Amino acid sequence: MTSQEQPAPVPSDQERIRSDQERISPERRTDRPRWRRRVALPAVGLAAATVLAAGVAVAAAVGFGSGQTDTATASTLPPATATVARQTLTDSKAVSGELGYGPSRTVVARAAGTLTALTPVGTTVSQGQALYAVDNEKIVLLYGNLPAYRTLEPGLTGADVEQFEQNLSKLGYTGFTVDDEYTWPTAEAVRKWQADLGLPKTGRVEPEQISYAPGKVRVDSHRAEIGDLLQSGGPVLTTTGTDRLVTVELDITDLRLAEVDSEVAVALPDRTTVPGTIIASELVISGGDGQQDDPETIVEVTVAVDDPAAIEEYDRASVEVSFTTDRREDVLTVPVAALLALAEGGYGVEVVDGPDTRIVAVETGLFADGQVEISGDGLTAGLTVGVPS
Repeated sequence: MTSQEQPAPVPSDQERIRSDQERISPERRTDRPRWRRRVALPAVGLAAATVLAAGVAVAAAVGFGSGQTDTATASTLPPATATVARQTLTDSKAVSGELGYGPSRTVVARAAGTLTALTPVGTTVSQGQALYAVDNEKIVLLYGNLPAYRTLEPGLTGADVEQFEQNLSKLGYTGFTVDDEYTWPTAEAVRKWQADLGLPKTGRVEPEQISYAPGKVRVDSHRAEIGDLLQSGGPVLTTTGTDRLVTVELDITDLRLAEVDSEVAVALPDRTTVPGTIIASELVISGGDGQQDDPETIVEVTVAVDDPAAIEEYDRASVEVSFTTDRREDVLTVPVAALLALAEGGYGVEVVDGPDTRIVAVETGLFADGQVEISGDGLTAGLTVGVPS
Protein backbone atom coordinates (compact mmCIF):
# COMPACT_ATOMS: atom_id res chain seq x y z
CA MET A 1 0.00 0.00 0.00
CA THR A 2 1.40 3.34 -1.04
CA SER A 3 1.44 6.32 1.16
CA GLN A 4 -1.34 7.81 -0.95
CA GLU A 5 -3.68 4.87 -0.58
CA GLN A 6 -6.27 5.18 2.19
CA PRO A 7 -7.52 2.14 4.14
CA ALA A 8 -11.13 1.12 3.45
CA PRO A 9 -13.49 2.50 6.09
CA VAL A 10 -14.68 -0.04 8.64
CA PRO A 11 -18.49 -0.27 8.57
CA SER A 12 -20.31 0.37 11.81
CA ASP A 13 -22.32 -2.37 13.55
CA GLN A 14 -25.59 -0.75 12.55
CA GLU A 15 -24.53 -0.62 8.87
CA ARG A 16 -23.46 -4.28 8.91
CA ILE A 17 -26.86 -5.37 10.35
CA ARG A 18 -28.77 -3.33 7.74
CA SER A 19 -26.63 -4.83 4.96
CA ASP A 20 -27.20 -8.36 6.20
CA GLN A 21 -30.96 -7.85 6.34
CA GLU A 22 -31.00 -6.62 2.76
CA ARG A 23 -29.37 -9.89 1.66
CA ILE A 24 -31.95 -12.03 3.47
CA SER A 25 -34.83 -13.20 1.26
CA PRO A 26 -38.23 -11.64 1.95
CA GLU A 27 -39.51 -14.99 3.22
CA ARG A 28 -36.93 -15.01 6.04
CA ARG A 29 -36.87 -11.43 7.14
CA THR A 30 -37.71 -11.03 10.78
CA ASP A 31 -38.91 -7.45 10.67
CA ARG A 32 -42.03 -8.15 8.56
CA PRO A 33 -45.31 -7.34 10.32
CA ARG A 34 -47.21 -10.48 11.29
CA TRP A 35 -50.89 -10.65 10.16
CA ARG A 36 -53.40 -11.77 12.72
CA ARG A 37 -57.15 -12.14 12.63
CA ARG A 38 -59.45 -11.86 15.60
CA VAL A 39 -62.27 -14.38 15.79
CA ALA A 40 -65.68 -13.22 17.03
CA LEU A 41 -67.59 -16.05 18.72
CA PRO A 42 -71.34 -16.29 18.17
CA ALA A 43 -73.49 -16.62 21.26
CA VAL A 44 -73.83 -20.27 22.33
CA GLY A 45 -75.42 -19.88 25.76
CA LEU A 46 -73.96 -19.08 29.15
CA ALA A 47 -73.32 -22.70 30.14
CA ALA A 48 -71.46 -23.51 26.94
CA ALA A 49 -69.43 -20.28 26.83
CA THR A 50 -67.29 -21.21 29.81
CA VAL A 51 -66.40 -24.61 28.42
CA LEU A 52 -65.70 -23.20 24.98
CA ALA A 53 -63.10 -20.77 26.34
CA ALA A 54 -60.40 -23.46 26.25
CA GLY A 55 -61.09 -24.22 22.60
CA VAL A 56 -61.08 -20.59 21.45
CA ALA A 57 -57.31 -20.23 21.78
CA VAL A 58 -56.81 -23.19 19.47
CA ALA A 59 -59.54 -22.04 17.12
CA ALA A 60 -57.92 -18.66 16.57
CA ALA A 61 -54.97 -20.46 15.00
CA VAL A 62 -57.14 -22.50 12.60
CA GLY A 63 -57.29 -20.82 9.16
CA PHE A 64 -58.52 -22.04 5.81
CA GLY A 65 -57.92 -20.92 2.26
CA SER A 66 -60.67 -20.33 -0.27
CA GLY A 67 -63.38 -20.87 2.34
CA GLN A 68 -62.64 -24.63 2.73
CA THR A 69 -63.58 -25.88 6.20
CA ASP A 70 -63.39 -29.66 5.85
CA THR A 71 -59.99 -30.50 4.33
CA ALA A 72 -57.40 -28.53 6.31
CA THR A 73 -54.69 -30.77 7.77
CA ALA A 74 -53.19 -30.14 11.20
CA SER A 75 -49.46 -30.39 11.53
CA THR A 76 -49.53 -32.09 14.93
CA LEU A 77 -51.85 -34.43 16.75
CA PRO A 78 -54.10 -32.92 19.43
CA PRO A 79 -53.05 -33.31 23.08
CA ALA A 80 -56.23 -35.28 23.94
CA THR A 81 -59.05 -37.01 22.10
CA ALA A 82 -62.68 -38.00 22.54
CA THR A 83 -65.12 -40.18 20.62
CA VAL A 84 -68.19 -39.03 18.70
CA ALA A 85 -71.12 -40.75 20.44
CA ARG A 86 -74.73 -41.38 19.46
CA GLN A 87 -77.04 -40.86 22.41
CA THR A 88 -80.11 -39.16 23.84
CA LEU A 89 -79.16 -35.73 25.17
CA THR A 90 -81.29 -34.23 27.93
CA ASP A 91 -81.06 -30.76 29.42
CA SER A 92 -82.59 -30.48 32.90
CA LYS A 93 -82.93 -28.06 35.79
CA ALA A 94 -83.02 -29.17 39.44
CA VAL A 95 -85.12 -27.23 41.97
CA SER A 96 -85.71 -27.84 45.68
CA GLY A 97 -89.21 -28.94 46.65
CA GLU A 98 -91.20 -30.24 49.60
CA LEU A 99 -92.75 -33.65 49.93
CA GLY A 100 -96.02 -33.41 51.83
CA TYR A 101 -99.68 -33.23 50.89
CA GLY A 102 -99.62 -30.55 48.25
CA PRO A 103 -100.50 -26.85 48.46
CA SER A 104 -102.40 -25.67 51.53
CA ARG A 105 -105.66 -23.70 51.59
CA THR A 106 -106.74 -21.35 54.36
CA VAL A 107 -110.29 -21.74 55.65
CA VAL A 108 -111.70 -18.45 56.98
CA ALA A 109 -114.67 -17.73 59.19
CA ARG A 110 -117.72 -16.53 57.28
CA ALA A 111 -119.36 -14.99 60.36
CA ALA A 112 -118.26 -13.57 63.71
CA GLY A 113 -118.52 -15.70 66.84
CA THR A 114 -116.61 -17.76 69.38
CA LEU A 115 -114.60 -20.74 68.12
CA THR A 116 -115.96 -23.71 70.10
CA ALA A 117 -114.53 -26.74 68.26
CA LEU A 118 -111.60 -27.57 65.94
CA THR A 119 -110.83 -30.77 64.04
CA PRO A 120 -107.35 -32.03 65.10
CA VAL A 121 -104.35 -31.51 62.83
CA GLY A 122 -103.70 -34.53 60.62
CA THR A 123 -107.37 -35.56 60.52
CA THR A 124 -108.98 -36.38 57.17
CA VAL A 125 -112.38 -34.68 56.76
CA SER A 126 -114.86 -36.09 54.26
CA GLN A 127 -118.08 -34.86 52.66
CA GLY A 128 -120.64 -33.82 55.27
CA GLN A 129 -118.24 -33.85 58.25
CA ALA A 130 -117.47 -30.82 60.43
CA LEU A 131 -114.29 -28.78 60.08
CA TYR A 132 -114.91 -26.58 63.13
CA ALA A 133 -117.75 -25.01 65.11
CA VAL A 134 -118.66 -21.41 65.93
CA ASP A 135 -121.02 -20.79 68.84
CA ASN A 136 -121.51 -24.59 68.88
CA GLU A 137 -122.86 -24.62 65.32
CA LYS A 138 -120.93 -26.96 62.98
CA ILE A 139 -119.38 -25.74 59.75
CA VAL A 140 -119.33 -28.76 57.42
CA LEU A 141 -117.31 -29.74 54.37
CA LEU A 142 -119.10 -30.21 51.07
CA TYR A 143 -117.60 -31.04 47.67
CA GLY A 144 -117.56 -28.51 44.84
CA ASN A 145 -115.59 -25.81 43.07
CA LEU A 146 -118.07 -22.95 43.52
CA PRO A 147 -117.86 -21.05 46.82
CA ALA A 148 -120.92 -20.53 48.98
CA TYR A 149 -121.79 -16.88 48.40
CA ARG A 150 -125.55 -16.48 49.10
CA THR A 151 -128.36 -17.90 51.21
CA LEU A 152 -130.11 -20.76 49.42
CA GLU A 153 -133.91 -20.83 49.82
CA PRO A 154 -137.00 -21.80 47.80
CA GLY A 155 -137.36 -19.95 44.50
CA LEU A 156 -133.65 -19.63 43.72
CA THR A 157 -132.00 -21.19 40.69
CA GLY A 158 -128.37 -21.50 39.61
CA ALA A 159 -125.26 -23.65 39.46
CA ASP A 160 -124.66 -23.19 43.20
CA VAL A 161 -128.10 -24.68 43.89
CA GLU A 162 -127.33 -27.74 41.79
CA GLN A 163 -123.93 -28.16 43.45
CA PHE A 164 -125.53 -28.13 46.92
CA GLU A 165 -128.31 -30.55 45.92
CA GLN A 166 -125.72 -32.98 44.53
CA ASN A 167 -124.05 -33.02 47.96
CA LEU A 168 -127.36 -33.41 49.77
CA SER A 169 -128.24 -36.40 47.59
CA LYS A 170 -124.79 -38.01 48.09
CA LEU A 171 -125.28 -37.73 51.86
CA GLY A 172 -128.44 -39.86 51.56
CA TYR A 173 -131.23 -37.28 51.67
CA THR A 174 -134.12 -37.78 49.24
CA GLY A 175 -137.53 -36.39 48.23
CA PHE A 176 -136.28 -33.73 45.81
CA THR A 177 -134.94 -33.54 42.26
CA VAL A 178 -131.26 -32.75 41.78
CA ASP A 179 -131.28 -29.79 39.42
CA ASP A 180 -130.57 -26.08 39.47
CA GLU A 181 -133.86 -25.15 41.19
CA TYR A 182 -134.26 -24.84 44.98
CA THR A 183 -137.80 -26.09 45.66
CA TRP A 184 -139.91 -26.69 48.76
CA PRO A 185 -139.06 -30.42 48.67
CA THR A 186 -135.38 -29.34 48.71
CA ALA A 187 -136.07 -27.19 51.76
CA GLU A 188 -137.72 -30.15 53.52
CA ALA A 189 -134.64 -32.33 52.88
CA VAL A 190 -132.47 -29.51 54.21
CA ARG A 191 -134.46 -29.41 57.48
CA LYS A 192 -133.70 -33.12 58.01
CA TRP A 193 -130.01 -32.50 57.28
CA GLN A 194 -129.94 -29.57 59.72
CA ALA A 195 -131.61 -31.65 62.42
CA ASP A 196 -128.96 -34.35 62.08
CA LEU A 197 -126.23 -31.73 62.50
CA GLY A 198 -127.88 -30.11 65.51
CA LEU A 199 -128.48 -26.88 63.59
CA PRO A 200 -131.65 -24.75 63.61
CA LYS A 201 -134.15 -26.34 61.18
CA THR A 202 -134.76 -23.34 58.92
CA GLY A 203 -134.84 -25.06 55.50
CA ARG A 204 -132.46 -22.37 54.27
CA VAL A 205 -128.69 -22.85 53.76
CA GLU A 206 -126.58 -19.95 55.02
CA PRO A 207 -123.15 -19.52 53.33
CA GLU A 208 -121.39 -19.52 56.73
CA GLN A 209 -122.68 -23.04 57.44
CA ILE A 210 -120.63 -24.78 54.74
CA SER A 211 -117.13 -24.83 53.27
CA TYR A 212 -116.55 -26.20 49.77
CA ALA A 213 -113.47 -28.12 48.57
CA PRO A 214 -112.89 -30.31 45.50
CA GLY A 215 -112.71 -33.45 47.65
CA LYS A 216 -111.57 -34.84 50.99
CA VAL A 217 -109.16 -32.62 52.91
CA ARG A 218 -106.52 -33.10 55.59
CA VAL A 219 -106.31 -30.53 58.39
CA ASP A 220 -102.79 -29.19 58.05
CA SER A 221 -102.61 -26.54 60.79
CA HIS A 222 -104.69 -24.41 63.15
CA ARG A 223 -104.74 -20.64 62.68
CA ALA A 224 -106.91 -19.99 65.74
CA GLU A 225 -107.53 -21.59 69.12
CA ILE A 226 -110.71 -22.76 70.80
CA GLY A 227 -112.16 -19.82 72.68
CA ASP A 228 -110.93 -17.21 70.22
CA LEU A 229 -113.42 -14.59 69.12
CA LEU A 230 -113.48 -14.91 65.35
CA GLN A 231 -114.13 -12.06 62.98
CA SER A 232 -115.66 -12.55 59.55
CA GLY A 233 -112.82 -13.28 57.15
CA GLY A 234 -110.41 -14.30 59.92
CA PRO A 235 -108.33 -17.48 59.39
CA VAL A 236 -109.41 -20.60 61.28
CA LEU A 237 -107.33 -23.47 59.88
CA THR A 238 -105.46 -24.66 56.79
CA THR A 239 -106.17 -27.79 54.80
CA THR A 240 -104.43 -29.81 52.10
CA GLY A 241 -105.40 -32.72 49.94
CA THR A 242 -105.00 -36.26 51.26
CA ASP A 243 -102.58 -37.60 48.63
CA ARG A 244 -98.80 -37.50 49.11
CA LEU A 245 -97.49 -34.87 46.71
CA VAL A 246 -94.44 -32.75 46.01
CA THR A 247 -94.77 -28.97 45.88
CA VAL A 248 -92.20 -26.80 44.07
CA GLU A 249 -92.03 -23.03 43.74
CA LEU A 250 -90.52 -21.74 40.49
CA ASP A 251 -89.54 -18.26 39.39
CA ILE A 252 -91.89 -16.78 36.84
CA THR A 253 -89.02 -16.96 34.33
CA ASP A 254 -89.21 -20.77 34.59
CA LEU A 255 -92.89 -20.96 33.69
CA ARG A 256 -91.98 -23.07 30.64
CA LEU A 257 -90.97 -25.91 32.97
CA ALA A 258 -94.40 -26.15 34.60
CA GLU A 259 -96.37 -27.83 31.82
CA VAL A 260 -99.03 -30.17 33.21
CA ASP A 261 -98.47 -33.88 32.41
CA SER A 262 -94.72 -33.34 31.95
CA GLU A 263 -92.44 -35.99 33.46
CA VAL A 264 -89.96 -35.08 36.21
CA ALA A 265 -87.46 -36.91 38.43
CA VAL A 266 -87.70 -36.63 42.24
CA ALA A 267 -84.56 -37.19 44.33
CA LEU A 268 -85.53 -38.41 47.83
CA PRO A 269 -83.54 -37.89 51.07
CA ASP A 270 -82.06 -41.42 50.79
CA ARG A 271 -80.59 -40.36 47.41
CA THR A 272 -82.88 -42.61 45.39
CA THR A 273 -84.65 -41.06 42.41
CA VAL A 274 -88.24 -41.81 41.49
CA PRO A 275 -90.26 -40.64 38.47
CA GLY A 276 -93.11 -38.18 38.85
CA THR A 277 -95.64 -36.21 36.82
CA ILE A 278 -96.75 -32.58 37.03
CA ILE A 279 -100.46 -32.65 37.86
CA ALA A 280 -101.07 -28.94 38.48
CA SER A 281 -99.40 -25.56 38.17
CA GLU A 282 -100.67 -22.10 38.94
CA LEU A 283 -99.44 -18.55 39.35
CA VAL A 284 -99.39 -17.38 42.96
CA ILE A 285 -98.76 -13.86 44.24
CA SER A 286 -96.82 -13.92 47.50
CA GLY A 287 -95.39 -11.24 49.80
CA GLY A 288 -96.22 -7.59 49.47
CA ASP A 289 -97.03 -6.28 52.93
CA GLY A 290 -97.40 -2.74 51.62
CA GLN A 291 -94.43 -1.51 53.62
CA GLN A 292 -91.13 -3.09 52.57
CA ASP A 293 -91.73 -6.23 50.53
CA ASP A 294 -93.12 -5.96 47.03
CA PRO A 295 -95.51 -8.69 45.86
CA GLU A 296 -93.80 -11.47 43.92
CA THR A 297 -95.39 -13.76 41.36
CA ILE A 298 -94.24 -17.37 41.54
CA VAL A 299 -95.28 -20.59 39.84
CA GLU A 300 -96.55 -23.23 42.27
CA VAL A 301 -96.10 -26.69 40.77
CA THR A 302 -97.65 -29.87 42.17
CA VAL A 303 -96.00 -33.21 41.34
CA ALA A 304 -97.42 -36.70 41.90
CA VAL A 305 -94.88 -39.49 42.39
CA ASP A 306 -95.65 -42.38 40.04
CA ASP A 307 -95.11 -45.01 42.75
CA PRO A 308 -96.70 -43.85 46.05
CA ALA A 309 -95.09 -46.78 47.90
CA ALA A 310 -91.67 -45.21 47.30
CA ILE A 311 -92.50 -42.29 49.62
CA GLU A 312 -94.57 -44.04 52.31
CA GLU A 313 -91.82 -43.74 54.94
CA TYR A 314 -91.71 -39.95 54.66
CA ASP A 315 -94.32 -37.67 56.22
CA ARG A 316 -92.62 -34.45 55.20
CA ALA A 317 -89.21 -34.13 53.58
CA SER A 318 -87.11 -31.86 51.39
CA VAL A 319 -86.56 -33.27 47.90
CA GLU A 320 -85.00 -32.16 44.63
CA VAL A 321 -87.07 -32.12 41.46
CA SER A 322 -85.39 -32.24 38.05
CA PHE A 323 -87.39 -30.67 35.23
CA THR A 324 -86.52 -31.58 31.63
CA THR A 325 -86.05 -28.41 29.60
CA ASP A 326 -85.08 -30.02 26.30
CA ARG A 327 -84.44 -33.48 24.90
CA ARG A 328 -82.75 -34.77 21.71
CA GLU A 329 -83.00 -38.46 20.94
CA ASP A 330 -80.49 -40.47 18.89
CA VAL A 331 -78.13 -37.59 18.06
CA LEU A 332 -74.37 -37.36 17.59
CA THR A 333 -72.54 -35.67 20.45
CA VAL A 334 -69.01 -34.64 21.47
CA PRO A 335 -67.65 -32.92 24.57
CA VAL A 336 -68.21 -29.15 24.35
CA ALA A 337 -64.44 -28.71 24.76
CA ALA A 338 -63.92 -30.44 21.38
CA LEU A 339 -65.54 -27.54 19.49
CA LEU A 340 -63.27 -25.21 17.54
CA ALA A 341 -64.39 -21.71 16.57
CA LEU A 342 -63.57 -21.39 12.88
CA ALA A 343 -61.86 -18.25 11.56
CA GLU A 344 -64.58 -17.67 8.98
CA GLY A 345 -67.39 -18.26 11.48
CA GLY A 346 -69.18 -21.23 12.89
CA TYR A 347 -67.71 -24.29 14.56
CA GLY A 348 -65.80 -27.40 13.68
CA VAL A 349 -64.17 -30.47 15.18
CA GLU A 350 -60.69 -31.86 14.56
CA VAL A 351 -61.14 -35.42 13.28
CA VAL A 352 -58.15 -37.67 14.01
CA ASP A 353 -57.47 -40.22 11.25
CA GLY A 354 -54.31 -42.18 12.09
CA PRO A 355 -51.33 -39.83 12.00
CA ASP A 356 -53.35 -37.14 10.22
CA THR A 357 -56.09 -34.79 11.30
CA ARG A 358 -58.64 -32.71 9.44
CA ILE A 359 -61.10 -30.02 10.43
CA VAL A 360 -64.79 -30.75 9.76
CA ALA A 361 -67.35 -27.97 9.99
CA VAL A 362 -70.35 -28.80 12.21
CA GLU A 363 -73.75 -27.44 13.12
CA THR A 364 -74.40 -27.36 16.87
CA GLY A 365 -77.67 -28.20 18.61
CA LEU A 366 -78.47 -28.82 22.27
CA PHE A 367 -75.82 -28.19 24.96
CA ALA A 368 -76.25 -30.35 28.10
CA ASP A 369 -74.07 -31.96 30.77
CA GLY A 370 -70.84 -30.93 29.06
CA GLN A 371 -71.88 -32.47 25.73
CA VAL A 372 -73.10 -30.80 22.56
CA GLU A 373 -75.24 -32.10 19.73
CA ILE A 374 -73.46 -31.89 16.34
CA SER A 375 -74.23 -32.65 12.72
CA GLY A 376 -72.15 -32.35 9.56
CA ASP A 377 -70.93 -34.14 6.44
CA GLY A 378 -69.08 -37.36 7.10
CA LEU A 379 -69.72 -37.44 10.83
CA THR A 380 -70.49 -40.86 12.32
CA ALA A 381 -70.49 -42.42 15.76
CA GLY A 382 -67.08 -43.75 16.77
CA LEU A 383 -64.94 -41.09 15.06
CA THR A 384 -62.07 -39.76 17.14
CA VAL A 385 -61.89 -36.00 17.59
CA GLY A 386 -59.28 -33.78 19.21
CA VAL A 387 -59.82 -31.98 22.48
CA PRO A 388 -57.66 -28.85 22.96
CA SER A 389 -55.63 -28.77 26.16
